[in-house]
Amino acid sequence: MKNPYSNILYFLFLVAIFSSCKQENKHYLGATLIHTLNEELSNTIVLDGFSPPVASRIYAYSNLAFYESLQPFSSEIPSFSNRLTALTANPLPNDGKGLNHEIIGIYSFCSIAKKMVYRDYMIDSLETNLLQKYSAGDKALALCKQHSDKIVTDLENRMEIDNYDYTRTLGFFQANLQGEGNWVPTPPTYSEAIEPNWSMILPFFLDSAEQFKPVNPIEYSSLEGSPFYESAMKVYNTVNAISPEELEEAKFWDCNPMVAVNSGHVMHVKRQLTPGGHWMGIAGTAAKIDSLDLFSTSEVYTNISVVMADAFISCWEAKYRTNLIRPETFINDYIDVEWRPILETPMFPEYTSGHSVVSAAAAEYLTSYFGDNFAYVDSINVPFNLPQRNFSSFRQAADEAAMSRLYGGIHYLQAIEEGQKQGEKIAKYFLTNVQ
Repeated sequence: MKNPYSNILYFLFLVAIFSSCKQENKHYLGATLIHTLNEELSNTIVLDGFSPPVASRIYAYSNLAFYESLQPFSSEIPSFSNRLTALTANPLPNDGKGLNHEIIGIYSFCSIAKKMVYRDYMIDSLETNLLQKYSAGDKALALCKQHSDKIVTDLENRMEIDNYDYTRTLGFFQANLQGEGNWVPTPPTYSEAIEPNWSMILPFFLDSAEQFKPVNPIEYSSLEGSPFYESAMKVYNTVNAISPEELEEAKFWDCNPMVAVNSGHVMHVKRQLTPGGHWMGIAGTAAKIDSLDLFSTSEVYTNISVVMADAFISCWEAKYRTNLIRPETFINDYIDVEWRPILETPMFPEYTSGHSVVSAAAAEYLTSYFGDNFAYVDSINVPFNLPQRNFSSFRQAADEAAMSRLYGGIHYLQAIEEGQKQGEKIAKYFLTNVQ
């Protein structure tokens, strides 16, 4: 005889399976999702060889797209609308029915990223692979894509007016080869200066690129014994007497996205993370250590990317306004014609040190979120054949990153110290007025 409860049991079984799938679909990847998206974005940026300022813009817009996709589904993270310049209101879903915030986030992040990188096929492939992990049907995917399109459109509207496209139409930087103390192209490639008009990019939260101007650099002089001459001697002597530990620090924090490497008569390019990419990796490491959920992890990535983007705008304003000669050029002209720095001199003016500005800003934000004594292991550069390093705090890492520019022979000490001050001010302004 058939069990009278069999139909009921079977029904309950189906309900349980459906509920389990629905719950799994809703929170399938969690924080792993945004880690995966940013890690592949970094891989794409490295292969594309974007300059540090351009890379910072890509990180910021891509993470804003993901964050604004999640925001309507959590009361814990406020929208950036009305907190960032020229960012319109985030469209809220009617009732959330049929919408999966993770799927919306995938669509939004990838849509923006694909518009900003060269190897868009890498992001497209990632998007496809991630969406396959969800059991959503075509109708559910279409609803999520429809909501994502609204968020993407809002960000695209901002991208259209942030002056990036306009700066692509401007000519190369004309180095003043006649004036003393001015920047000139440096070995081994003697390339044109990178992003001379980056100060024209619309900041996300700063009033302007000039809001946190550093003090003026030491007055230029080639006279032996003058303050400027002595600042160059500091670089010269530091490199000549560098210790094994200082050498390791210099190489660890190089973060030059395209280093020229000579092999006999052939020159090839070694690709690495930008300074911003390195700190995005550190932010991800910290979020994993603290087991942050998807919403909090997205908040960390988005905040630090926005802070670093404005830090680059501020720093690049100072670089091209002061247009200061690099240590390598000065030392070769007035101290030792055969001298070479340990690191390749980046292709833009000296003052202030970009890594110092951005590292100080990033560390200040991360310290505010995770605390003063947050110990972690930095293994971000292991794929680039560099060892991992242990740090007891983000500020320790930022200090080391800054001093690496002196050890590497590519910045005067003043550019490092004033750059750190500049970065700290930018981050503190964000923490006080935006977050």
